[in-house]
Amino acid sequence: MKLKFDKKDTSGFYAEVRKEVADYFESNRISRNANATMVLKTILFLGSLPVLYCLIVFGDFGVAATLGLTVLIGMCQAFIGFNVSHDAMHGSYSANRTVNKILSHTFDLVGASNYVWRATHNTVHHTYTNIPGHDEDLDIAPGMVRLSRLEERKPIMKYQHLYAFFLYGLASLSWVLRKDYVKFFQPKIGQTENTNHPKVEYFKLFIFKALYYALFIVIPLLVMDITWWQFLIGFLVMHLAEGLVLGLVFQLAHTVEQTEYPEPDSQGSMEEAWAIHQMHTTANFSRDSPIAAFLCGGLNFQIEHHLFVKVCHVHYPAISKIVKRVAHKHGVPYHENRTFFDALSSHYRTLKKFGAASA
Repeated sequence: MKLKFDKKDTSGFYAEVRKEVADYFESNRISRNANATMVLKTILFLGSLPVLYCLIVFGDFGVAATLGLTVLIGMCQAFIGFNVSHDAMHGSYSANRTVNKILSHTFDLVGASNYVWRATHNTVHHTYTNIPGHDEDLDIAPGMVRLSRLEERKPIMKYQHLYAFFLYGLASLSWVLRKDYVKFFQPKIGQTENTNHPKVEYFKLFIFKALYYALFIVIPLLVMDITWWQFLIGFLVMHLAEGLVLGLVFQLAHTVEQTEYPEPDSQGSMEEAWAIHQMHTTANFSRDSPIAAFLCGGLNFQIEHHLFVKVCHVHYPAISKIVKRVAHKHGVPYHENRTFFDALSSHYRTLKKFGAASA
């Protein structure tokens, strides 16, 4: 059924926090979009990819050094997704739609479809955050990992807190080889219609996938003096590094002990207004860490990202102080874990909790 959020935020939180954030940008005379820091990050991450690629494919390094470089290029692709593609796909990188559209294709460059992402993430996840059966971010490995009360219980899930992290490592490999095709052609994403794609998107899906396969499979096999099994090990190592970075950062934002998994009533109505729902289902981590903010593309400020999706992530540290203060003023939850390891421990315990119910 189609879900409906309460249209009225009786707490007054969202109206006040939007006004204060707007006043912050206006009084400081700064744009909500990318600044010089963001441009430098973009140059750094996008520039690192071809450098690492050339070192791996054309460099004459030993096995250990080459494997180390494959780990780095895997992580680099994750950081491009976090820091460049993500903002562009949300339209927050630039006020110019053409700039956002061009930079959105950096996601296709690292093997994932920006069109499919915008459907599954921008539309579905940001609207129905942590709602079982609607937010497909909860279905990270159906039948293997249980992250909601409605997920079918299986005995193996008793151990999901041990094996889930390995499955996270397979996330980007699945994305590149399987997930985008499945999501593109399935009739619904969660309970949201997923048909009538523009014809050009069929072409773009396959042409960008072919480009990725040529760059990361065909050319290395033709150019590098390695066997097929040595290539396979390197390809898997690259994706395990990328997938683990992606999986951990995404999971620490919504599946920790503080976050909730609200369900609609029999009429499809949610108890809270949309903004209050976001505050119950979302959590920050490492809010005071410049390193985390730099590498994670502001995804450690997930609360601010969900409330102000059109604001570039470089501004999240500043506006998070406003959001936290206004939330406390109105008695609205503001979930956060002080460090990355605090959030990781909380996620581990969450996996264990949902898995224990399957024993």
